[in-house]
Amino acid sequence: MASYYVENFGCRATQADGAAIERQFESLGLEPAKGSDSAKVVVLNTCTVTAAADQDARAAIRRIRRENPHCRMVVTGCYAQRAPEEISQLPGVDQIIGNSDKHRLAQLALGSFGAVGRDFVPLSDLSGQSIFVSDIFAHTELMAAPVFDAPGNRTRPNLKIQDGCDNRCSFCVIPYVRGQSRSMKLERVLEEINVLVAAGYKEVVISGINLGRWGRDLPTPQHFEGIICSILDRTTLEKLRISSVEPMDWSDELINLVASSPRIAKHAHVPMQSGSDRVLRTMHRKYRPWHYREKVEKIRDAVPDAAIGADVMVGFPGETEADFEETRRMIEKLPLTYLHVFTYSARPGTPASSMSKQVAVHIARERNQILRGLGLRKKAAFMLSFIGKTLQAITLNVVHCGDSGEYTEALTDNYLKLWIRGRHLPNQWLRTRIADVSSGHLVGKVEPRCR
Repeated sequence: MASYYVENFGCRATQADGAAIERQFESLGLEPAKGSDSAKVVVLNTCTVTAAADQDARAAIRRIRRENPHCRMVVTGCYAQRAPEEISQLPGVDQIIGNSDKHRLAQLALGSFGAVGRDFVPLSDLSGQSIFVSDIFAHTELMAAPVFDAPGNRTRPNLKIQDGCDNRCSFCVIPYVRGQSRSMKLERVLEEINVLVAAGYKEVVISGINLGRWGRDLPTPQHFEGIICSILDRTTLEKLRISSVEPMDWSDELINLVASSPRIAKHAHVPMQSGSDRVLRTMHRKYRPWHYREKVEKIRDAVPDAAIGADVMVGFPGETEADFEETRRMIEKLPLTYLHVFTYSARPGTPASSMSKQVAVHIARERNQILRGLGLRKKAAFMLSFIGKTLQAITLNVVHCGDSGEYTEALTDNYLKLWIRGRHLPNQWLRTRIADVSSGHLVGKVEPRCR
């Protein structure tokens, strides 16, 4: 039987697309291969958020062609949508399928499709490859299938319920490769979650490109808080975790839901990008530093033990030392518990790519390291604050620590890595007494149940 392999790059949305592509192949009777070196069809599901992401995809194309010269290689995803002609120049690529046509990728890859619809505008090149890329803003499909943290780690499935973005941040290429904001219908969200609950999963993570905009595009517009309430009311899911939500979508109602429901993980990821008002305006972000500060402080006041994370960008064009210092001071003062720090990468076609005063690479890297160090210190202080306390955690897998014996890796309700002494089954919520912090994770022991 023919086999397939999907290799994903980049964010959770891309991984969710990859899981949906796997469903397509399975529905056509193909079996998954153990690796790209043994598959008949290899799909590279690419990212293009930075120049490094493009580079990673090109390196993977060359590697797979060396390891598996007779496979059919299909390149899809955000890089394929943005630069199909560029990819077509790489030896070994058989087919390029953009995000616009990813919903029928398996059929296209296997050649079992019929006449091309009127809405399809194919691109052509001189190499004889087939390129399927059409207008992403005419694209209305939302691909989704649960995706897991790692192969073999069948816990904490992530379900993408929203795709695309209607914002136009000056640095961001994502709207041009993923299209307009699109929401999974409420009933399908509930159906997917109920299937996961029936299969025994105790936590589900919901995600999206601009998750807080879920529901705004539906025939009867809905708000993000509505899907949260529906999941709580119409499923028996033990724990719902909300991934990244933009600052202005952290409404008082959403914050109160997280604070009041024990079934929602105490975790808020609130993209920041910059603490400089001038830089935020140039980025075309829709909030000011004081708005951001107010939202984070409201979350902290309502949920004292919550993990609060932020995305921060350094090296945006024109970012001065004073701008960077505003960002650093703001992060230092805010009750954030972890940071995702990114160095600006110019993306072709975005307004920021043609701006003057591009920041020197070595300066941007220095700023990146300063903020990463600050983030690590904040995270360490947050972890130390839980020594002697009890936290809920979901078990993941068993790890061996040499002479120290066996531990079970887990993730706390408030998004901290935890090692629990002893061997415990995966996918279980346990109450754990925290005894120590070691090498970036908590160490604890399961509290005995009351009789």
